[in-house]
Amino acid sequence: MADSAPTLFAYTVRREGRMIATLNASHTPTGVIVDSEVFPITQPPEEPGLKRPFTFGSPDQARRFADDAIIAFEYLNCTIT
Repeated sequence: MADSAPTLFAYTVRREGRMIATLNASHTPTGVIVDSEVFPITQPPEEPGLKRPFTFGSPDQARRFADDAIIAFEYLNCTIT
């Protein structure tokens, strides 16, 4: 995520105290990018996560994506901060 882009939201997902994922959204001139990083539970905690950006045309689309992801994590007994 670009340092100069305004942050729309940032979430950290934890399960049993271990970081599982992060979601960070920033506004760009062409839309919104949600940068995700997922830390598979099958790998050691010190290993780097799997990073993937998701591009959306509007903040509303990005927010709906994040809301759906957060609901799924909550069903998996994760804590979102």
